[in-house]
Amino acid sequence: MQKENTLRIGIDVGGTNTDAVVIDSTDSVVAKTKTPTTSDIQGGISNALESVLSGVTESIDKITHVMLGTTHATNAILERQDLNRIVSIRVAGPASHAIPPLFDWPGELRREVLVGEVIVDGGSELNGQEIAEFDREHLSQFLSQIDDKIDAVAITGVFSPVVPDHELAARDVAKEVLGDLPISMSHGIGALGLLERENACALNAALLNVAKRIVDGLTEALNSKGLSSHAYIAQNDGTLMGLDYALRYPVLTIGSGPSNSMRGAAFLTGASDALVVDVGGTSTDIGVMNHGYPRESSSPVDIGGVRTNFRMPDLVSIALGGGTIVRDNGQNIRIGPDSVGFRLTDEALIFGGSTSTLTDCAVATGRANMGDPSLLKNASENLEGALVESDRRLADAIDTVKVSRSEVPLVAVGGGSILVPNDLPGVSQVQRPEHYEVANAIGAAIASVSGQVDRVYKLSESSREEALREASMAARDEAILAGADPDSTEVVELEEIPMAYLTEPVVRIRAKCAGALTADQAQ
Repeated sequence: MQKENTLRIGIDVGGTNTDAVVIDSTDSVVAKTKTPTTSDIQGGISNALESVLSGVTESIDKITHVMLGTTHATNAILERQDLNRIVSIRVAGPASHAIPPLFDWPGELRREVLVGEVIVDGGSELNGQEIAEFDREHLSQFLSQIDDKIDAVAITGVFSPVVPDHELAARDVAKEVLGDLPISMSHGIGALGLLERENACALNAALLNVAKRIVDGLTEALNSKGLSSHAYIAQNDGTLMGLDYALRYPVLTIGSGPSNSMRGAAFLTGASDALVVDVGGTSTDIGVMNHGYPRESSSPVDIGGVRTNFRMPDLVSIALGGGTIVRDNGQNIRIGPDSVGFRLTDEALIFGGSTSTLTDCAVATGRANMGDPSLLKNASENLEGALVESDRRLADAIDTVKVSRSEVPLVAVGGGSILVPNDLPGVSQVQRPEHYEVANAIGAAIASVSGQVDRVYKLSESSREEALREASMAARDEAILAGADPDSTEVVELEEIPMAYLTEPVVRIRAKCAGALTADQAQ
């Protein structure tokens, strides 16, 4: 019996454009579109849906899934807007008083987000031994004295990824005193480092209302188009999570756009290991695919001036895009960092505008063919020189991402990838696959669902094999919680790091499981 054809929609909201694609059950692209990004979540998604659905001849009842990648969480942090007012609770006393919570945040962001912070006794050692008894009374007294409006709570305990008991106890106290406020706990978000994990947890708490707006906007957009499809949100490791999971961990959407592009590049080319350059209207992101997934950063990542240690793709971003403004004062040329963004088709020279952009440079040198090249006849003769400088910056960024001197293949995607030359130092081949301009939306549409854990195990209490098995099962449970089909979920990454500097045998294990969409939703 022939399997019924079903359709999936992938949407990726970028700073300039919102891309959408429709893919059928054979993974063929049925329709694609680019629409300008809007500040209104529901409106922007609705516009993209309306545009891409106009290219679909089958009934919308065939659309079983809609996957969304969005920059709203990232933009909220960068722009210091729409963030929750939070209380940060650190369970770490009597140690760690020298550095207060969120001390290294940019001043304007700290003032925007933080209502109050407290350090109470408690937490555990790396070996799981309790540092001090959890001071329930201190925390309760502190919370009861806060007068300002609080939107959410962030709780971080010393080595809570090993033993989360005191974070859970602090959660119970917060609920008793503050009522039914959303609470983020660090043991489900970041790795071991206390300050970076605390920062990641606080950002997550600050983004909880943003997550609700994203989920509500997506749900309303689907309803407005009469779609009853199952919805997922893309996360920053190139996989998906269910809406409930996204409401709990919105910080995991940060970096999802470039990750979607890398997954889309792998899908379109069949390459599993390559460099990926994603060029948009404003910026260029360069990353590495390992086994078809984005390489994860091994060091703390800075997000809007905040140093964090939760999982993020290893990226280098530069201010080069199709809309990047080129200025010539007669003596030298300056490229960016500002961009005309989604106004490219109105402001670029080749479209009758008055602003020189890198897209104009690409057309002037024959690298691209669009707009009206005759409009460039009175433009600066140095447009070619600007593109040479752009190529140099791109080559330097690629060299930063590479981990070896050998030449590697490169996949160029994104609407602005016309800027990528065919020859680059250290690159064996530049590939521009079909549908390259909407690779990010394709990456969202074809993504699987995953779960990941990063925990420490005492080998004095369990064997190495038991620890690996427990970590794998915990990652599998996280994947299923995020929306993966239990029957298809499998371990895709398993890393163990012996911690030899301790007096007893301890190992840190990172496990990741991925699976297809749940069976009852795959239809």
